[in-house]
Amino acid sequence: MLDLGCMLGEQMPQLKILQHQPLAPYTSFRIGGPARLLALPEKEAELSGLLQFVHAYAVPLRILGGGSNVLIPDEGIDALVVRLPADGGIRVEGRNITVAAGCSKAALAQAAASAGLSGLEFAHGIPGTVGGGIRMNAGAYGGEMCGVVQSVTALDPQGQAHFLVNEELKFSYRHSFFSENPGWIITSAKFMLMPDDPEVIYARMRELAARRREKQPLEYPSAGSVFKRPEGYFAGKLIEDAGLKGLTIGGAQVSQKHAGFIINRGGATAQDVRRLVSEIQETVYVRFGVKLECEIEMW
Repeated sequence: MLDLGCMLGEQMPQLKILQHQPLAPYTSFRIGGPARLLALPEKEAELSGLLQFVHAYAVPLRILGGGSNVLIPDEGIDALVVRLPADGGIRVEGRNITVAAGCSKAALAQAAASAGLSGLEFAHGIPGTVGGGIRMNAGAYGGEMCGVVQSVTALDPQGQAHFLVNEELKFSYRHSFFSENPGWIITSAKFMLMPDDPEVIYARMRELAARRREKQPLEYPSAGSVFKRPEGYFAGKLIEDAGLKGLTIGGAQVSQKHAGFIINRGGATAQDVRRLVSEIQETVYVRFGVKLECEIEMW
């Protein structure tokens, strides 16, 4: 078996690489076994070099942004896992904001509010990174990424840079061009927003934050909404009406506060979550004839 760690170290000596690193601390679920290799690039050039390495040696690759929408197996993953850099700055130019893909959506929304730019209030309470939010067209309270993203820069699986405008991103409900092309990595994004009074923007953000605290189990580790919204229904309502609120398998539980969430009450394993997801899907289908599709990414 190739010693990928040594090979990477020789080719990219400045790159930080961790071997057999548990991934649970890097996910909002706090679940996940070790990665064969975890790479922590700090610059786009390092990321491009990693992709060229992966392409040359046919190395299995996984991209981990904020880890807020993923369930990683308990036994870990035999792959090179790349965690995107979180810095890179936020640049405001008139109505536009350009930001690194590894920046959190919360930090981006705060920066927009401070600059008197409206349109990202919905994103303030959504965990995870800007890149991950664009990849799945994240949304809440009537707002979605597709409505504010003007363009992105991204690297293809060979490490080559590309510039894509909104119309090329194939946005739809919880879907984008990057959902279809998981080997591509978003590196930065440009947003077009609307001018508004910062105090008014902050007031809207506080209102949405209060609604989230009231309705969502933010006090427990979770991956947010587990299921996509089925056409004509709400997943959480179906799960609650099926009598599954509070259903527990191991350390995983259907939240008593919001049935669309599965929470880690302590010591939950990926297998606990998977079994709970299957139980929910089967019960809801038997009761209502509706197939629930997972929103979280299961590695």
